[in-house]
Amino acid sequence: MASAPQKITTFLMFEGRAEEAMDFYMSLFEDAEVVDISRYDAAGPGKEGTVKVATFALAGQRIMCSDSFVKHAFGFTPSMSLFVECADAAELDRLYGALAEQGAELMPVGSYGFSTRFGWVNDRFGVSWQLNLA
Repeated sequence: MASAPQKITTFLMFEGRAEEAMDFYMSLFEDAEVVDISRYDAAGPGKEGTVKVATFALAGQRIMCSDSFVKHAFGFTPSMSLFVECADAAELDRLYGALAEQGAELMPVGSYGFSTRFGWVNDRFGVSWQLNLA
C-alpha cells in the first residue's frame, strides 16, 4: 500500500494573535480561505477561544498557524519570509503599504540589481514578506 505523499507547509506561531493575523492576510488576497480551524476550549491549555491550530490558503498556498500558550524568548525573523510574485506594480504597492502599516520596512520599494521593483517588509505581527514584480 502506497503512503500519502509528504507535504511541507509554512507554520506561523503567534502568542494570541493568530486569528487576527490570518484574517488580515486573507483580506489582502482575493484567492484566500480558511481551510480548517480548531480552538482551545475552557479545558485549555491555551486561552479559551484562541487558535489551537488553523490552516488557511493564500493564492493556493496553504499556511498553518497557532497561538502558543507558552511565552517564548523568540519571534519571527526576516531570515524566513513569505515571497510574493505580484502581477503588477499596483498590487505590489497595495500589499507593501498594507503590510508595512504598524510594521517595519526592511527594503523600501525600489529597483535592485535582481529586480526592477521589489520591497521587503515585516508586518505588524513580525512576519516578513518579500514582494516582487514578476
